[in-house]
Amino acid sequence: MNNLQEKILTLKKERNALILAHYYQPLPVQDIADAVGDSFALAKLAQSTGQDTIILCGVRFMAESAKILNPEKTVYLPAGDAGCPMADMIKPEDVLALQKKYPGAAVCCYVNSTAAVKAVSDICCTSSSAEKVVRSLPNRQIIFVPDKNLGSYIAKRVPEKDIILFDGCCPIHNSVSVGDAEAFKKSAPNAKILVHPECRPEVLALADYIGSTAGILDYARKTEASELVIGTEIGVFEILRRELPEKKLRIIKGGFICTDMKKTSLEDVLACLEGKRPPVELPEAELAAAAKSLKRMVETK
Repeated sequence: MNNLQEKILTLKKERNALILAHYYQPLPVQDIADAVGDSFALAKLAQSTGQDTIILCGVRFMAESAKILNPEKTVYLPAGDAGCPMADMIKPEDVLALQKKYPGAAVCCYVNSTAAVKAVSDICCTSSSAEKVVRSLPNRQIIFVPDKNLGSYIAKRVPEKDIILFDGCCPIHNSVSVGDAEAFKKSAPNAKILVHPECRPEVLALADYIGSTAGILDYARKTEASELVIGTEIGVFEILRRELPEKKLRIIKGGFICTDMKKTSLEDVLACLEGKRPPVELPEAELAAAAKSLKRMVETK
């Protein structure tokens, strides 16, 4: 551990701060975090923490979610310009238009969205909780926003629901092609292909396992398979390569990087602890409305 990491850990205790990091964050940032997880795990941890300050090492919608669930606490996003292309694809007006078109439908909003979109939705979900959340809704029609790939996957898992999709996606996961997966089917026939449900349906059809980042990590750690093809952002591949040197690991495509997730530096985290960065703030009405949909997600059994 270097001097900068040690300084962060010391200041973290002095400031009664909790540092949370997503699996896609750079490894040096993950190493100083109190917890590393996917969106669902971080959402629950943000709500249950006892610290006064939360430093969310991820992208803006994650920091917004932490603030929504903890309005009385100070929340920082170390890399203030770290956004999410998928979240930017949908606006509240798009949701309201769909609600008008399908008045009997419930709106299930993928957590990869802005606070403003969450505020006009009925319930949120993550990739790991989407199926459970959709099943929990009494409505037959479900408007699923913004990820059409995750929504399509859930539609197949829950055929009794009529899933209405929005034309949004994660450009990073959506860039994985059938050819990428088929190439490994030919070159490494014994390898297990593990993919995120944000990938295209035709890619999911070739996978041996489909799951969230946490699910992919768990499967890779427990499987007896010695060869694995990782079909999500390179951060997961880097974690597994460090943890499982005995396994033959490959990434499903070159350049599988979320540049926004990689913006966080140790210097950014330190600046937050030193009070040199502005905290996350949201309009009070938006925060209150978004809290309802997020809390319903966290409370879904």
